[in-house]
Amino acid sequence: MMLSFFDQFASPTYMGVPLIALAIALPWTLYPTPTSRWLNNRVLTLQGWFINRFTQQLLLPLNTGGHKWAVLLTSLMVFLITINMLGLLPYTFTPTTQLSLNMGLAVPLWLATVIIGMRNQPTAALGHLLPEGTPVPLIPVLIIIETISLFIRPLALGVRLTANLTAGHLLIQLIATAAFVLLPMMPTVAILTATVLFLLTLLEVAVAMIQAYVFVLLLSLYLQENV
Repeated sequence: MMLSFFDQFASPTYMGVPLIALAIALPWTLYPTPTSRWLNNRVLTLQGWFINRFTQQLLLPLNTGGHKWAVLLTSLMVFLITINMLGLLPYTFTPTTQLSLNMGLAVPLWLATVIIGMRNQPTAALGHLLPEGTPVPLIPVLIIIETISLFIRPLALGVRLTANLTAGHLLIQLIATAAFVLLPMMPTVAILTATVLFLLTLLEVAVAMIQAYVFVLLLSLYLQENV
């Protein structure tokens, strides 16, 4: 029984072919495309308003050089939100519960911010490894600690997204199983459990959006240090 709780995180296959690629590509087909009309429908208007507001808030602390990342960061934000939200539907698979996918997104983007900092302002980028006014005996220790913390950043990005979504899916499945088992024996307790399950599902919807926002926000903060 305990092993079956983790079966939902296994990548589904069909005739030996992994379907994770389909799960990643499917969200892009759900977005409405702009029309040539002067007036858009409500869905397009809402989509454009959301993207504009998010882009403005994301690029507010960045200088002009960081604005080149606007399309990439906004697309990543919409992509992660869509995948996380679709993963809450029954009989679906959430690709962002796979650490390999999240690390595949986090490592290249983090490395790109580091390379930009080393190329544009190497002195300032290396200066982050040693705070100003550090006593001389502590310089080697602090350089090692700051270097380790720098390389832990992409790991923290990937693990944070994976852990939050995995924990939420497991908790939903545990409470749903408890409500199903208690229904014939204690209907009142089962109804209360189902109410808790409904509230938890609403919380997971918020977590799915917040975690996507936090992922992109931290990337923008790393970019801010290097541009």
